[in-house]
Order: sequence, then C-alpha cells, then structure tokens
Amino acid sequence: MSDINKIFATLLCTVAARPSFSYLENHFAPENESVKVRSAAIKRLLEVFGMEDPPAIHGHKQPPQYMLDLYNTVADVDGVTKDPYLLEGNTVRSFFDKMRSEQVEFRFNLSTVARTEKILTAELHLFKLRPQASLPISRHHFCQVSVFQLLDMAKINNTQQKKLLSSRLMPVHSAGWEVFTITQAVRSWMADDGSNLGLHVVVRTLGGSQMDMKHIRFASGRSHHQSKQPMLVLFTDDGRHSTALERTATSSLLQVPMSGPSSRSARSLESSEEEGVSMSCQRLPLYVDFEEIGWSGWIVSPRGYNAYHCKGSCSFPLGQNMRPTNHATVQSIINALKLIKGIEMPCCVPDKLFSINLLYFDDDENVVLKQYNDMVAGSCGCH
Repeated sequence: MSDINKIFATLLCTVAARPSFSYLENHFAPENESVKVRSAAIKRLLEVFGMEDPPAIHGHKQPPQYMLDLYNTVADVDGVTKDPYLLEGNTVRSFFDKMRSEQVEFRFNLSTVARTEKILTAELHLFKLRPQASLPISRHHFCQVSVFQLLDMAKINNTQQKKLLSSRLMPVHSAGWEVFTITQAVRSWMADDGSNLGLHVVVRTLGGSQMDMKHIRFASGRSHHQSKQPMLVLFTDDGRHSTALERTATSSLLQVPMSGPSSRSARSLESSEEEGVSMSCQRLPLYVDFEEIGWSGWIVSPRGYNAYHCKGSCSFPLGQNMRPTNHATVQSIINALKLIKGIEMPCCVPDKLFSINLLYFDDDENVVLKQYNDMVAGSCGCH
C-alpha cells in the first residue's frame, strides 16, 4: 500500500459509498485518537503534497485566467490528469510584477522556487493595449518588441547593461496577450538570486529608432486590472517521478471505468462482508474533501477528489475480472491446496495509479499548478 493510501486509511473513519475525509469529527474525536497522532497524520499528508505547512490564507483572490485555463486543459473536474504528457514538467507557477512600474521594466520575486527544481521554460506574459483613440494614427503598422535582462555591471566583466532574451515583430494596433521566452534569465537568477535586477522592454520601429510609447502600451501592475497585469509563468520539474504503475497507464482514462460501484451496491457489498460473505477484489470510493480538512482557503481547484481504494478477497479461483498477475494465480493455488504452510491469499491492491493536479495559492500569493503522482487508484487487481 502506498504512503498516501496509508494516510487516508488513518484519517478516514469508515469507507462508505462516498466516505468523508474529516479529521475534526468521527475518527479524530479526542476519545479515539490523540492530538499527537492527529497532528502527525496531517503533517504527513502535507509532506505528500510537498509542503511543510499549509500556505497562509490572504482572503479571496482571483487566480490569473491563464492558470485557470491551463488547469482545465490538463485536468478533469476532479483534478485527475487527462494526459500525463500535456504538461511540461510537474509544476507551473505564475508571478506578478513586484515593481508595479509605469515604465517597461518588470521584476519578479522567485524566492518560492526551490534551487533543486529544474527550470524548463520561463515566459513573460504582457498584455498589449490598443493605442489611445485620441492619438493620431501612427504611420507605423508594425514594431519590433525586444525583452532584455538587466545586468549587474559590478559582477560581470562586461560593459553591457542588458542582455537580449527575446525579440519579434508585432502589429502596432493589435491588443491582447504577448508571450516572450525568458528561460535564460530565470536560470541565471536561480543560480544567483542577487543577479535578479529585472527585465526591460524596448520597442523600436522597423527602421531601428525608438518608438513613441504613447502608441505602444503594455498594461502595468499599477494602473490596470489584475487580469491584465504583467506576469512571469515558470514551468519546472521538482524531481519527483511516477511509479511504474502510472507510467504503464494509457494517456486516456476512458479505458478505465472510474465510476466504481453505485452507492447501493457499495453498501450491500460491505453489509455482505459483515455478514460473513466475502466480496471479491474490487475498487471502492474514497473521497478526499479538502474543505473538511480545512484546506479550501488556499486550494483553488479541485474542491476534492475520489482517490478510490481496493478491497476484497483474492480467493481461488482467480478470474480475469480480478486482473491477477501470474504470480498471484500461482500463490492462490498454493494457498487453496495448502501445499506450503503459512502462504496467504494474494492481496487486493491498485494495479493502475493516476496523478491529480492542484491549483493553489502559495505563501507569496503566487498561483501554483502542481501535478502529484500516484494519487488515484485507477483499477484494482490481485497481486
């Protein structure tokens, strides 16, 4: 059984058709569990999600639309990954400009990114505004927009004050999001955080002369709505890897029935087991409700998810519906024939695991999309 399933088993009081994940009631009542055990269980659950403490709650804030759209692209309504190859790496963070300058200079605080994370791609997202209607129409239809990394001349043996990162043409009269790749700069900042002096955007005509910034405007953090603020989007890999179970899963979850038994059948199966009738190995619901454990204040999506769990016997003879391994089949035969003393029946365990995605606010109010491996039992089998 994986660590996450062990924790769920500790935290849950009973498994019904849709068991509740509550640490304040039932199983965690003072007469049943000590405060020490309760605290240790929650601490271990945070470790599964790669955290030491829950992020501070800063009141209701709206995540960037880009992050919401990205989450909906890679995850279904329950947060389960649609396709493990859709996301580059396993972590995406969005950072708002900390300078809040009216000028075309931007700076982002990356202190929440661990130095052990591999920087895959970094993007500067700028919202280009239309030229003011009161201004005369510019005779230029296109402009050259370049993004530079500002350099610390005291640390480098170079007379250049900035380094070109990205440059391209764009229509003067267009409006909307423009994205520039700045991976090289972010990698240097992570190697030396003191070198993070920010970015500078330069706009020139096709002839190379400085463009009148009244005709080319980008939304700033000071004067425009949060939905249009300058933003850095960072794709990283924190080094966690999926188990072989998830790596062998197909890219589509449609091949695995994810609904599980109905509420009535789940209840009847459990009541039958209580009466002494052993049910065969199968997958049953195990719902994790983030609101009930007090995490809804910082988790944007999902509100919870069905982790599922495996339950039932793997007695002889093992049918193909039990998805047995050859080893499990042989073990069940040895157990049934009692050829060797002390050989138990095979165990009912997950034989396919899927990842889930969390969209949440960190301590610095940055929005993070993180993918966690091996969180959902896709199917069960006898092993």
